[in-house]
Amino acid sequence: MARDSWPYFDPEYETLSIRINPPQVSVDNSSCKNCTLVKVDSMNKPGILLEVVQILSDLDLIITKAYISSDGGWFMDVFHVTDQHGHKISDRRTIDYIEKALGPKSYTSDMLKSLPGKRVGVNNIGDYTAIELIGRDRPGLLSEIFAVLSDLHINVVAAEVWTHNRRIACILYVNDDSTIHNMNDASRLSSLEEQLKNILCGCGDDETVAHTSFSVGSTHVDRRLHQLLFADRDYEGNCLETEPDYSPSFKPNITIDRCEEKRYLVVNVRSKDRPKLMFDIVCTLTDMQYVVFHATISSDGPYALQEYYIRRMDGCTVDVEGEREKAVKCLEAAIRRRVSEGLSLELCAKDRVGLLSDVTRVLRENGLSVMRAGITTVGDQAIHVFYVSDAAGNPVDMKNIEGLRQEIGHKMMLNVKKVPTNTKSLESSGWDKTSFFFGSLLEKFRS
Repeated sequence: MARDSWPYFDPEYETLSIRINPPQVSVDNSSCKNCTLVKVDSMNKPGILLEVVQILSDLDLIITKAYISSDGGWFMDVFHVTDQHGHKISDRRTIDYIEKALGPKSYTSDMLKSLPGKRVGVNNIGDYTAIELIGRDRPGLLSEIFAVLSDLHINVVAAEVWTHNRRIACILYVNDDSTIHNMNDASRLSSLEEQLKNILCGCGDDETVAHTSFSVGSTHVDRRLHQLLFADRDYEGNCLETEPDYSPSFKPNITIDRCEEKRYLVVNVRSKDRPKLMFDIVCTLTDMQYVVFHATISSDGPYALQEYYIRRMDGCTVDVEGEREKAVKCLEAAIRRRVSEGLSLELCAKDRVGLLSDVTRVLRENGLSVMRAGITTVGDQAIHVFYVSDAAGNPVDMKNIEGLRQEIGHKMMLNVKKVPTNTKSLESSGWDKTSFFFGSLLEKFRS
């Protein structure tokens, strides 16, 4: 009897081209006076630009300029970067990480295991379960979500929350308070999922307005939040009407034109500069099935100017005007999802089950609505940041903040920061480009 035979596939073949032409990565601190140059030359492959920008963004590096070229089979990039304080990259560990993560002996998979807050996926975060939530935002919703978790004795180890255009997306890393391990009880998970879905649906009868899931793959957390909101079509509708009345000069200005000679679409973005702006744009273009062939990125004071030459992955350009309009809306939504104007509240306290439930309840009782949040634990310390507005999305009355201080100030360290919202305040303050930076706050709390 004839035996079935299968062609042999050498697993080493997949990386053959990389081994023949290994990536060349250099971190140059001598060519430029004010910044570090990160140069990457490698074989071109789908998604490589996003991978590079993601690694630099995860290190909280500020990209002040970039030159991208990947036409043909080769990928050549130069990034001008600084740390959050505008200084060159001098830390040897950071330089080694960049060279290893982007170089021929990439240790990206192993290194990211030490950064669990950067990825989503049960298989990649050890003793934590990742929960994804998407639904219609409303005042007090976050407080209700954390109250359910507290009642079920579920501890929130880390979380990221974004809101945009009356929608909310959350990724929560949780474990069982009694075992300090991930949750593997199917009936308990089912009960939790049902309760969270009921909260997200609120009073509505349409189950399509909410979604709850337990992650089983592995995706970068910021990219996953973009994907959740994009799939939820948060770019539809006039989101500008629901946001504060900012100066028109700081609203993203996005145009898409045709380059007939080279059959590219040319995307021009002029926006208020901020950390991770390039990542958000490249992430969205990638998820919309576009490939970036050339790009130029620069910062001019508080503004960012970014130009991308793109085609669809199938090699076509977008000829339908409606497709261009959709791309503009999606890019604008991607830029605005991470922007939070007004006040940020940084809190540091001893971690415990129910802490987030108590904090968000106090925020709600003081008339504050959470626009964006970053939840972190360092050892036994909880370090959280909340970007807040009033229930109508307007700037917060400082009387509410004083009431908040009186209620929780004796229990935890509270730091209130005002985020500049106009050109004058940005130019006078130099616009601090830090995102979530808690080192000094944690030191104060421990002293």
